[in-house]
Amino acid sequence: MSTPEDDPVRRERGLLAGALAEAGADAPTRCGGWDARDLAAHLVVREGRPDAAPGILLPPLAFYTERVRRRTARAVPFDRLVERFRQGPPKLSPYAVPGVDKTANGVEFFVHHEDIRRAGPDWEPRDLSGELEELLWRRIKIARFVLRKVHVEVTLVRPDGRSVRVSGGARGRGRSGGGGGSGPVRVHGAVGELVLWALGRTDVAKVRLTGPTDSVKTLTETGWSL
Repeated sequence: MSTPEDDPVRRERGLLAGALAEAGADAPTRCGGWDARDLAAHLVVREGRPDAAPGILLPPLAFYTERVRRRTARAVPFDRLVERFRQGPPKLSPYAVPGVDKTANGVEFFVHHEDIRRAGPDWEPRDLSGELEELLWRRIKIARFVLRKVHVEVTLVRPDGRSVRVSGGARGRGRSGGGGGSGPVRVHGAVGELVLWALGRTDVAKVRLTGPTDSVKTLTETGWSL
């Protein structure tokens, strides 16, 4: 049986819970204007309320998810929210199915941990374990969903040269004058920084963009998030 020390997702869960507890309920985060209480309620609802979870990704259902999240944030003390999250999903949660935790939660926990860390002063990127980096890299294709409306072709490039294209926008809309740039953009950075950038934390992700000036300008002026 794996332990928090050798399971990067379980370790990230513990670190995220610890960061929430240390920050306090009213602490700011980098997640859509939420404070730490909002974020803790989101994490608990995501794992513990299967009826509300679909609205996280499906806009037509978002109103219900947000209503449940707000009620949870008001009704449950912050320290109890943090402890519920720390203990893991309820037994009947889809996230309790063996293997789902590692598949679905690695990016989620890493990004929200950084949402807390990078809302404070004097932060620096963490040194990530090789196992966590590889897990994040395997899941980075989620960026194709997040960047689906971006009108620029985007390729993410890690320091060892491995790369993945996550937006093909320039192949259609950009070349036909639909608001895109004249060529592809390559985003260079450590794996964790690429994940944060791709999921909308562009103001705090330490990356470098290369490509035609107009394409880079179009990309930097486009907003997205997950």
